Order: sequence, then C-alpha cells, then structure tokens
Amino acid sequence: MAVSSDEADDWFMESLHMYKDLHVFQLEHPTKVIEWTSEKSVCVAGYSSPKNEILELLLPLKLYAGDKQGLCPERDFKVQHGGFCDEPVECLRHIFGKSNRCVVTSGRNSSKLQVWNLGEDDSDVIKRTGVINLERMSAEGRKIASGLTEDPSVLHGSQISDVQLIELATGKVLYAVGTDSLDAVSGLQFVNANEFVICANNGTLYVGDTRDPRIEQYALQASMTRSHWIFGLKTNLPQSDLASCTVSRLSSCGQVLLSDFRKMSSPVREAQLNLQHSFPSSDFMTVTWAPALDNFLSVSGFDGTVLVFDTTCWTTDLKNPKPTFVHRGHDFSCEAKTDGTPLVVTTHVWHPWRPRTLLSAASDGSIHVWDWVDKENNSL
Repeated sequence: MAVSSDEADDWFMESLHMYKDLHVFQLEHPTKVIEWTSEKSVCVAGYSSPKNEILELLLPLKLYAGDKQGLCPERDFKVQHGGFCDEPVECLRHIFGKSNRCVVTSGRNSSKLQVWNLGEDDSDVIKRTGVINLERMSAEGRKIASGLTEDPSVLHGSQISDVQLIELATGKVLYAVGTDSLDAVSGLQFVNANEFVICANNGTLYVGDTRDPRIEQYALQASMTRSHWIFGLKTNLPQSDLASCTVSRLSSCGQVLLSDFRKMSSPVREAQLNLQHSFPSSDFMTVTWAPALDNFLSVSGFDGTVLVFDTTCWTTDLKNPKPTFVHRGHDFSCEAKTDGTPLVVTTHVWHPWRPRTLLSAASDGSIHVWDWVDKENNSL
C-alpha cells in the first residue's frame, strides 16, 4: 500500500491514543517465525536467504516498567543470542521439557529437522546441537509442534501420513499416525501430553492420541476445500481437555469457522471477513487466539495489517464483522520499496499473559511489539 507523508503523519498522531506501547525493531532479513522463549524474549529466524540469522531478542524493558516507564531508559529490542542457519527457516518451535533453552527448525526443500541451543549467560551464540534426518524431503517445510512431556520431543509432518512424534535426545520415533492420507499439513498442536490436533491445507481437522495410531477426521464440505486453510487452537496449556478447546479455521478467501470439539458437525460461529488481498500468496496467513482475553482472535497475512476481532457476538452467518482493532503500523513505518512488491505481515503472536500485547513481523524485516487500546473497554 502506497502511503503519503500526510497519511503517515496523521497515523502517527492517532497512534498516540491507539497504543499504550509501540516499539519497532528492524531485522536485516524478514522472518515468518516469532516464538516465545520466555515472558520477555522471542526467537526469530530468516526465510529469504540461503544462509539466515537465527536470533533471540529481548523485548524492550520499558514494556514491563508499568507506571515507572519514565524511569526506564530501555526502549529498544536487544539481541541476546544469535547464530546462523544454513537454510530458509519455515517453522521454528521452542521445545517444552527439562531444558527450556532449545528450539527446533525446519527448512524449505529439506529432509531434516535442526536442533538449536539458544545459549546461556556465559555465551551469546546460538549453536546447532543436532540434526534429525527424515526419509522424505518437504518442499514447503515440515510443521512442528513441541511435545508437552518432560522428555523433549517434537511432533512433525508435511503430509498427514508422515506425521510422527520423535524423541529429541535419541531421534527415536515414539509414535506415527496410522493413516495413508496425503493431505498436506498446514499446522499441528498438542492439546495435552497425549492428544493433538492437525489441520490440513483443505481445512480437514484430524484429532489424534499418541497412545493410539488411529486418528479421527473432520472434513469440510467439498465446496469449501478449494481454499487454503490454516487453524488456531484455544487451549489452556500445558494441560487441556479437548472438550474445553475451541478451534478457529481461516481460509485464503477470508472465511473463519469456529468449532467446538464436542459438536464438530457444524461450526458454532462463522464469519466472512472483509480482507484486502494485496499479497497473492497464502504463505503468511496467520490466525491466533488471545491467551489472556476471552473470545478475541487475530488475523494477518493478507496485507500490511493485523486485525483483532471480538468473536463474542458472532453468529453462524456473519458477514464482514468489524474488527475491534487494526494494527497498521507496518504500512506506515516501512521503508519505500522500489520493486513494487506489496508489504505483507508475515506472522504475529500474542503475549502469553499481557491481554492486549502482540508482536508482529512484516516482509520488510520490521518487527513491532504493541499494546493496543480497546476504547470500548479500558478495564484491562
């Protein structure tokens, strides 16, 4: 989106009332992964070069200063640890378990998972500590989910039929899905130590249990499967009950389905979003639930914005719901591009416990952390 200097000036003045906090950082190369490693730090990695930085960033301390912000001089992101990955990083996950200083990555056109130590206080280097070689190459990169047991493990797969749970310490296959489905995986996530959910590109949901190779399947209507679908799972990690979870599915056409696992025959809420498709690919589509704000979800990957919605009043046939908040900061803070490529938000995540704080990244290499103001409800 082309932005005039007057529009940028107007947005800057408006932003003084739209945000409690807004901090900006610029990476050398853009990222499509933001993963929390602690309540004050995230891990990012590039996807656009043959050799890409992998960084652990400390969020601005001013963000946590509360009423004493004026006394806190730290307004910028800081690089805590860094290293290099020999492939474009398509997926990155922080691993739950005995050692919480470990992440696993997957790359484009790759047949391996790479294991990284994020470094300790006595070192600022992120080191590769292991490689898990896989039988099949994946053109788009394998999706990864951290296991939720004390012994570190990862669930991974590019097609439903090759989804496996692997023990990180040994590379041993602990579990394999018992199906021959060739549906491509768009995302997967554990609900608790045993149960997990997979979303296929065609919108089909698969529910499995690592104690049983059989897997349940919930397909969409045939007319809906031509779109590309992703999902977001609302859980109470680290241990949830599947019946208490809500799943959202977002299509490349802007359709959102909210479903309850106790009744998967039809969505409990549905909406058709009015999205601006400035980017022709679905590679960066993201839908996530707010972990500390009931019924709020956010959407990005269609243009240079992040849209936040309150789904409380959504029905089963809602057209063009109005977002509660729109973050347009990437559009207004981006550097002018000469190749005509439209700016797009590549990913975003919510803070684990700050209700209205999010991080977002864009294709120009910018990263924003922002705490938005809900003008209709300022109780939080």
